[in-house]
Amino acid sequence: MRINRMGVLAAGHASVDFYQGAVPAVVPFLVAERHYGYVAASGIVLAATLLSSIVQPLFGAVADRWRLAWLIPVSMLVTGLGAGLAGPAGSYPLTWLAIALSGLGVAAYHPESARLARTVSGGSHVGMSWFSLGGNLGFAVAPLLVTPLLSWGGLAASPLLVLPAALGCLVTVAAMRSAGRGAGAGRTGTDAKDDWPAFVRLALVMGLRSVGYIGLSTFVALYAGGGTAGAVALFLQFAGGAVGTILGGRLATRLGRVRTLRLAYALAVPALAGVVLVPGPGLYVFAAAAGVTLYVPFSLHVTLGQDYLPRHAGTASGVTLGLAVSAGGVASPLVGALAEATSLRVALLALAVMPLLAWLLARPLREPAVAVPSR
Repeated sequence: MRINRMGVLAAGHASVDFYQGAVPAVVPFLVAERHYGYVAASGIVLAATLLSSIVQPLFGAVADRWRLAWLIPVSMLVTGLGAGLAGPAGSYPLTWLAIALSGLGVAAYHPESARLARTVSGGSHVGMSWFSLGGNLGFAVAPLLVTPLLSWGGLAASPLLVLPAALGCLVTVAAMRSAGRGAGAGRTGTDAKDDWPAFVRLALVMGLRSVGYIGLSTFVALYAGGGTAGAVALFLQFAGGAVGTILGGRLATRLGRVRTLRLAYALAVPALAGVVLVPGPGLYVFAAAAGVTLYVPFSLHVTLGQDYLPRHAGTASGVTLGLAVSAGGVASPLVGALAEATSLRVALLALAVMPLLAWLLARPLREPAVAVPSR
């Protein structure tokens, strides 16, 4: 039963995070059809993340108090609906609002699903990495589906983007009903104390990681030349993230979470720099390497956050999966402005500073006392 329930949660995660991967894939079509500049294009990414970054911790705080399992399938539909409306919206403000609605769905989904996944996995690093892998696979598949779809029908075909959410919702609802009470696991409790200073430091580390990862995903397709070449670069980055997620869980079992994330950030610096500095096909190799190194710590951030704040696991999930992750989308217009003021090459190279700063901030972190709640 446990494996089935984790599979359900991973599938739901894939259905939601598909749309986070879809937004960067839509950007080249907005540039081509509506002639958006770098700042306007990055503003669309900001729409997908700004509302999520503000609201997601609030959903997390609510999840600490009440059962919200019903919100998981509802949020999937909201996420897909927003993405589907981006094309018919037409004007820039309406397109921005449609993508923001999709971001709201993402915000509603993550805190409750992450809390439930941690309970179902029994605190296993590998189990949580599989849950995170579902989201990464959604990310990775998105450009492979969105690019051909919009190449065929243009932005007018965007309403078809609601289909993954609808299918994911149907499967999740059916599986939740068959799982019975497991889909609505009760509140959890622990006598451990919250370590807010460590949690704030971790959130800053995640924010820096997000700036590097989302900045790259926003512009790597354009830097690679758009079209098929751009879709391949974006896919390799996202696929690298999927590999890094599973690798992170296994490395954490051997090395510990904090040592693993320090190692990952140290390796992410040359990986990001290589996207720009290594010519020709090397771009694809280093795009994949950047995805791997920046996603090795991802699921570890979530469990570290929950263990630093054992009394507020939902809030921790809302911040680690929302506010901190969304920092990259908030910073995307600044990356776009730097690209317009200098060049896209310079802007992408500047992203390599982010994991370096994350590594420096992560050095004082220590493994928290693990207090996995019982159901």
